[in-house]
Amino acid sequence: MSEVDVLFTALRQAADPQTVECIEHVVKHGAGRDLNRINALAFAKAHYLDEEKVIAAFLHAARIGAFEMTWNVLCPGCGGVLDTGATLKAVDRDAYHCALCAAGYEPTLDEMVEVTFTISPRVRRIAAHDPDRLPPLEYYRQIFFSSGVDLPDDLEEKFARILLEMVELDPGERAFVSLQLPAEFIIIFDAVTHSAQFIDVQGEPTGERQNLSMVLSHGHAQNETLTLRPGPLRLTLENHTDRRVLPNVCIASDEMHDILGHRRPFLTAKRLLTNQSFRDIYRTDTLDVDQRLKITSLTFLFTDLRGSTALYERVGDLAAFDLVRTHFRVLHEIVATEAGAVVKTIGDAVMATFPSPDHAVAAALRMREAMMRLNAERGAEDLLLKIGIHEGPCLAVSMNDRQDYFGQTVNIASRVQELAEPHVILTTEAVVGNEQVSEMLRDSGVTSASRMEELQGIAREVRIFALS
Repeated sequence: MSEVDVLFTALRQAADPQTVECIEHVVKHGAGRDLNRINALAFAKAHYLDEEKVIAAFLHAARIGAFEMTWNVLCPGCGGVLDTGATLKAVDRDAYHCALCAAGYEPTLDEMVEVTFTISPRVRRIAAHDPDRLPPLEYYRQIFFSSGVDLPDDLEEKFARILLEMVELDPGERAFVSLQLPAEFIIIFDAVTHSAQFIDVQGEPTGERQNLSMVLSHGHAQNETLTLRPGPLRLTLENHTDRRVLPNVCIASDEMHDILGHRRPFLTAKRLLTNQSFRDIYRTDTLDVDQRLKITSLTFLFTDLRGSTALYERVGDLAAFDLVRTHFRVLHEIVATEAGAVVKTIGDAVMATFPSPDHAVAAALRMREAMMRLNAERGAEDLLLKIGIHEGPCLAVSMNDRQDYFGQTVNIASRVQELAEPHVILTTEAVVGNEQVSEMLRDSGVTSASRMEELQGIAREVRIFALS
């Protein structure tokens, strides 16, 4: 049995067998491009697989060394990869600048950090393992642009319509390029160093040769937009790096924006952090102690058992412990199947996160039904579950050797749960105002009643909605 067979045998024991079989088929028979920076959500869609099972399978595949997981910081404008690292710890700058868009961004984990999976060289060698040998446009496709940019299959043909020149320069090399400037907005851009120069070509055409020099280095130097006239240009390009660079000169037309404008969902860092499989596999190696990464929207669900002390007194320690443990197991299963993750348990309480409010509400409704069913089976109201949900911005942090969350959103969600009565789910306006939640409540016949409440530690009153 080969090493690859051994790895996939192990993977089948850890992840969904059907999903693993599909991944193995692509590894053995797919194109090399298909195994570089795999977009787990696009993979699931293309192969008609469940997204959560695909994410879990790739996480387990990365754990056993069949794939390499990378965290890529993206430009929300063009979708280019601004930085990449093997862990989230690599996202350690306050701001990232995209030379192609001439804009700076503070990193957030919602849409600015993607997680992708690349086949390990020990399993199969692909061209992207040596990116400096990729053909120029393949470098742009496979290395510069994120998995969320849905580039056309005929990229070469479409890009040729706006391309004036493309040059490959080895380390220390210089090139002299002669070209004719049209009356358009022109961009000189290199995807390796992320160097850019903008040229606004306007005015009366000239027959005199214009000259321009551009040094490509890792300094990401910003340049003012130059104004030149339509006509001949002699462009000097110098590579001051120790790598091959790939500067191109293209027209920033509507056609260019159409090539880059098609997007597709991708696995964000936010979604992965709230994935139960990820939290189970990567318990302590996610964030540095001093990292504080912003998430613009995350949904928190808190639960607690009312009267658990009396439960221990009433049925005895052993029976109560088994019952509470069953309750924890059921809640964990529901959270995981609704694309969420349990952050921690405190006593009889659970703190869980979800990528969106609809998943949290769906989980809460299932939790309530499950506890009622367990109580009915026992013929006693032993498990009186209180549930509170809130959505909003927060910080992803590392606390007590675990990946955790901090901020007012977390505080409000916890306080809302404290107000809850058994079998009544309390949420905030941010949750019930979600379009998917509203539709879910209508379809399930769940009614809501609102009231204003003062929450401990919160300066303003908060509108609370009771789902019953």
